[in-house]
Amino acid sequence: MSKTFNYGTDHLSIGICLDIASGKVKGVIGEEAKKKIVASWKEVKKIVEREIPVYGINTGFGPLCDRHIGEEDTTTLQYNLLKSHSVGVGNPIPKEIAKLMLISKVQSLAQGFSGISMNTLERIVWHIDNDIIPVVPEKGSVGASGDLAPLAHLFLPLIGLAEVEENGKIVPVAEMLKKHDLEPVKLGPKEGLALINGTQFILSFAVKAVQRMHNILQLADLAGAMSLEGLMGSARPFDPRLHNIRPYKGSKLVANRLFNLLHHSEILNSHVNCDRVQDPYSLRCMPQVHGASRNAWLHLKQLTEIELNSVTDNPIIFNADDTISGGNFHGQPLALPLDYACVAAAELGNIADRRCYLMSEGRYGLPKLLTEHAGLNSGLMIPQYTTAALVTENKTLCFPASADSVPTSLGQEDHVSMGSISGRKLHKVLDNIEYIQAIELLYATQAMDFRRPLKSTPVMEACHDYVRQHVPFIKDDRIFADDIKALHKIVTDGSLLALADEAAAKNNIRLDNDDEFGIY
Repeated sequence: MSKTFNYGTDHLSIGICLDIASGKVKGVIGEEAKKKIVASWKEVKKIVEREIPVYGINTGFGPLCDRHIGEEDTTTLQYNLLKSHSVGVGNPIPKEIAKLMLISKVQSLAQGFSGISMNTLERIVWHIDNDIIPVVPEKGSVGASGDLAPLAHLFLPLIGLAEVEENGKIVPVAEMLKKHDLEPVKLGPKEGLALINGTQFILSFAVKAVQRMHNILQLADLAGAMSLEGLMGSARPFDPRLHNIRPYKGSKLVANRLFNLLHHSEILNSHVNCDRVQDPYSLRCMPQVHGASRNAWLHLKQLTEIELNSVTDNPIIFNADDTISGGNFHGQPLALPLDYACVAAAELGNIADRRCYLMSEGRYGLPKLLTEHAGLNSGLMIPQYTTAALVTENKTLCFPASADSVPTSLGQEDHVSMGSISGRKLHKVLDNIEYIQAIELLYATQAMDFRRPLKSTPVMEACHDYVRQHVPFIKDDRIFADDIKALHKIVTDGSLLALADEAAAKNNIRLDNDDEFGIY
């Protein structure tokens, strides 16, 4: 571990957040943050001692905000809050998402506006450092008063309840505490509320989605370029002059990537003077379509990074005499871009499916269904059925969850974001696209093989050869699900993209010319 990140004072990027989760970076609470945290905690103690009425410290919650809570019960109030709000249902969320929730929560609380104690924050950091992560159900948040239910589950282990995942096993918290010779944390006034108010469930799904969608966008260009080679399409639509007169950032980036991926290709040069005036949209409009999805991704990335460095608690404690009960916990700022990203991601699947269909038609000198013995063999007829099914499933997932709101808390919380649903269903769309991209690689490499002995560029040939290490040329029918599974692995593990980057660097080709589209 070579780097240290200071919670509450350093700027947390998406890449650093993911690196803390993977153990590449260590998150610590530095002296500057500690001073702010302790000062805020002392202000909460003043509020309790002086009986200043502040929501959630000495009042009930939600519609019970007009119920006074005596000083002797302010701690019990916080324990009851964590227990009563733990109403999540469904399967546990991925461990990495739960860990990202812990990391982003510490970043928010460590800024010193929440009245949290150092002891509580240090225990959360202990869970992160030791990779002992609470089990959190996937459903139950409406994304408004923060992600109340999932955050309540996330922090039950602090008070000795529920379960955690340690070394790949789910164990009761009591057993885990005994093993590590620890006692449950003793919560003070405001601490339970500070823990469960916030957008960290929505935010953590957004952080992971930014990473996954970034890989998918990179691969969309790569697979699209391979498909274009297989179909003997033109690279003229990627001329930078074209995109400088309609200068969307995403379009310019994609055009640059495609141009550099294909520059000096033997396959391209072999048909420069052919009589094809223009290609179908799924080939020549890749900069516009892939680029629009990149613009949506960039918007999501920017807003996710703002949220990573924000305080989303309620109420906010400036001092004992200056507290604000506001709405920083409301998930709408992320719910909308998550829904937008859902549509943008789905479009990458739509256009990839069209390219698969094009390659199966038997046009431009390719054999029908990409097999030399069609009839006896079905060839690549049916994999496109799978892309069609996945594309349609994605369309059904594109309805924006943020377009709906169901009032909760007896009308006190009368408009909610539903951003937790936006985040979860975006990942379902991304799951489907990764399979679609695996299938496009199956088609594209097969189509490129029918262009031999002509070669593409060094980067494209390196990628083609890597695919062929996992899936051989298709001569006769076989169980194509096995091929799809093998290609899905190199799509999702990042190895194909890493190989492309390595080949590009070796040949002095810069595929990405805009650092704004990175995750650090």
